[in-house]
Amino acid sequence: MQQPNALNFSASPGALPASVVAQARDAIVALPETGVSVLAMSHRSDWFVSILEEAERNIRSLLGLSDQYAVSFLQGGSSLLFATVPMNFATPAFEPPEYVVSGYWSARASAESGRVGAHRIVWDGQRSGFRELPALEQLAVDPRAAYLHYVSNETIEGLQFASPERDSTVPLIADMSSDFLSKPIAAQRFGMIYAHAQKNLGAAGVTVAVIDRSLLMRIPGGMPHILDFRTQVAHGSKYNTPPVFSIYVLALITRWLRDEIGGLEQMRRINEAKAERLYAALDEMGDAVAIHAKRPWRSRVNVAFTFGDARLDRAFLDIAQARGMSGLEGHRSLRGLRASLYNAVTPQAVETLCETLMEFALQRT
Repeated sequence: MQQPNALNFSASPGALPASVVAQARDAIVALPETGVSVLAMSHRSDWFVSILEEAERNIRSLLGLSDQYAVSFLQGGSSLLFATVPMNFATPAFEPPEYVVSGYWSARASAESGRVGAHRIVWDGQRSGFRELPALEQLAVDPRAAYLHYVSNETIEGLQFASPERDSTVPLIADMSSDFLSKPIAAQRFGMIYAHAQKNLGAAGVTVAVIDRSLLMRIPGGMPHILDFRTQVAHGSKYNTPPVFSIYVLALITRWLRDEIGGLEQMRRINEAKAERLYAALDEMGDAVAIHAKRPWRSRVNVAFTFGDARLDRAFLDIAQARGMSGLEGHRSLRGLRASLYNAVTPQAVETLCETLMEFALQRT
């Protein structure tokens, strides 16, 4: 019998590893270390300080981060960072920041930056219906720009940069919310990476920010303290009460990646195999199904597709739900269907989805 959550293909909140769910369940009643529910643990306690330290240590180890980078645990999700990134780093000492608009979420980030101050869109995929991505190395970026911002994986349209890095003297700032810790990256090429938790990192409520300390020197004076990245770094993510439970689950996830999976290279292999299996099944169905993203930019994380008719999409959702699958509805802006293959989605779950897709297609031929 499938474990609850095992067939969760939701884009957010995403699936959690079974071992993490079990530990979190027990911790809600009583932590084995303290005998107190994790929901009642003080953020000032020695126990929570040790959890914060472990979460940071694990992230540093998984990404190979040097001390040049600060790791902070923030609140407000990526949506808050869409505003606070330009508030902190788009200063008059530099030309306006530049943005890649490759889908729904990067468009949101760009629009929010425009509310803060001037910015430039260096590439916009809207004309193509957000079905492709640019070559990062070929973007005409102003060398005096404050930073270049992009989203490494567009969850709605199913687009992903195969290599999210580029060599650049301009600081790279990436929203990696949906593919953070899904594979190794050259973290040292970035000025800042941020990712909210509810996809690959656990429960909603916390956002990881990895920031090159040299960028902190750019932040202007007079910033509201809680929106100033220096405040969060200086206070060890405890300037105000942090989301204790969400950070605890994040720490469990990083343990799982380290101990059960064996690191990010092994996680990459697993994720690539899952994506290849699903895309192979969809491609085999030919004209019966349409994949939103053009082939070179297909996401290994979020697969957006449709049977071309809202009634057929609904019929498939009903069958999938009857078989225990959940979260396969497409985003309201694109509709259709979407399978999110986050770290905790197992190869067995993907196999179940593929078998159901093939059966559904055969029934309609």
